[in-house]
Amino acid sequence: MSKTNNTNSRIADNKKAAFNYFFEERFEAGMVLHGWEVKALREGKAQLTDGYVLIKNGELFLLGCQINPLKTASTHVNPDSARIKKLLMKKDEIRRLIGKVEQKGYTLVPINLHWKNGLAKCDIALAKGKAEHDKRDVIKERESKREVERAMKVHTR
Repeated sequence: MSKTNNTNSRIADNKKAAFNYFFEERFEAGMVLHGWEVKALREGKAQLTDGYVLIKNGELFLLGCQINPLKTASTHVNPDSARIKKLLMKKDEIRRLIGKVEQKGYTLVPINLHWKNGLAKCDIALAKGKAEHDKRDVIKERESKREVERAMKVHTR
C-alpha cells in the first residue's frame, strides 16, 4: 500500500439512505471480494445508491451494490458489476440483527464503503423507513437553511 492512500478512507457513500431511512444502529462488516473488485474499489468505482442487505440462512449479503470493473481487467475474468457480495460479521451480531429485522418496519441498509487497515469494510445500519411527510420536512428544513445562508451572505456584503 502506498503512502498516499489513507488507511481509513471512504470509497462510496449512500446519500439516499439518510434521506429515506431513520438509522437506529450502525454496524461495520467485512466484505468477501474478488481481486478485480478490490482493484476497482481502490480506484473508487463503486456505487451504493440502490444497495440493500439481505439475510439468508444466517448470513448477510449485499445486493444492489455496483462495483464497475476497470478497463484493464484481465481477459480470463468475467466481471459482474452487480454480483452479490457476502458480508462478514460475528455470529452473535448477526443473530441480534435477525431478531431486529424480523420486527415490523426494520431493514438493513448499506451506508458506506471504506478502507480500514487495508481491508474493504461496509457500514450497515438497522433502519426504519421514513414516511413521505418526514421526507418533505427534511426538504423544507434544507431549503430554509439555504435561504438563511443567502440572506446572511447578502447582509454581510
